[in-house]
Amino acid sequence: MIYGKVALIGLGLIASSMFWSTRRAGAAGTVAGYDLSSEARDTARRIGLCDNVCDSAVEAVKDADLVVLCVPVGAMGAVAAEIGPHLKPGATLSDVGSVKGRVIEEVGPHLPGGVHFVPGHPLAGTEHSGPEAGFSSLFDNRWCLLVPVEGTDPEALATLKSYWEALRANVEVMDAEHHDLVLAVTSHCPHLIAYTMVGVADDLRRVTDSEVIKYSAAGFRDFTRIAASDPTMWRDVFLSNKEATLEILGRFTEELFALQRAIRTGDGEHLHAYFTRTRAIRRGILEAGQDTDAPDFGRVKVER
Repeated sequence: MIYGKVALIGLGLIASSMFWSTRRAGAAGTVAGYDLSSEARDTARRIGLCDNVCDSAVEAVKDADLVVLCVPVGAMGAVAAEIGPHLKPGATLSDVGSVKGRVIEEVGPHLPGGVHFVPGHPLAGTEHSGPEAGFSSLFDNRWCLLVPVEGTDPEALATLKSYWEALRANVEVMDAEHHDLVLAVTSHCPHLIAYTMVGVADDLRRVTDSEVIKYSAAGFRDFTRIAASDPTMWRDVFLSNKEATLEILGRFTEELFALQRAIRTGDGEHLHAYFTRTRAIRRGILEAGQDTDAPDFGRVKVER
């Protein structure tokens, strides 16, 4: 057991997976949970998610050794303001948000002295959301980035690292600015491009709805999977990571113009070289164990 009590605020995919994984690992004595939605709380109670589902965030964090904010990044500051005065001295507050700079700015000022703030971000997920979406193996061999703030207690950081490792995640420590740039490349901009491509297909009425559905076994299918992600979460991500996202989108636009020019001028050599380079990146992801080349895009049915 790493923590006596863990409190999860927000009971969606990540929090529910954290609970099932924590139970599997025996990493906490008890896990309390809270969600703003009464429907989500009722669902959590029905499926046995968390040892105690509370009716307020303040109740959930009482005497907790680790509190994890699993709410959209735009809501984290308000939640921190609500629970800050009720956090136990010596407790660690973390989060699972996809943006770190904005979270640190908005959460940090609400925390009392003696509470350790160690922001985090597990790089794992699916397009599904809600209390029933979670499963214990979500974090297996995935990366969790910890982003300690200035003056972070080394012991608190080491304990949180041990917790995520018990959930079978790989852990790396990174500063907030670099984290937000890396995630703009690996997650934020790909999601924005997927949303855009699905929107283009919707606008292009010469391609009928039935054709989009019937023939989406090609690359478009993965675009639709990504674009099915929680709209509230992604709205907050883009508004909270403007600078890095706009920087990478600018680079993407330059690359896209170069490809347009190659297609227009019939420059097959440029296209072949470009596609060869990007194919090697996919091989690197497979070799790192971050995906599988199994059929159906490597996706399999998972059990809690």
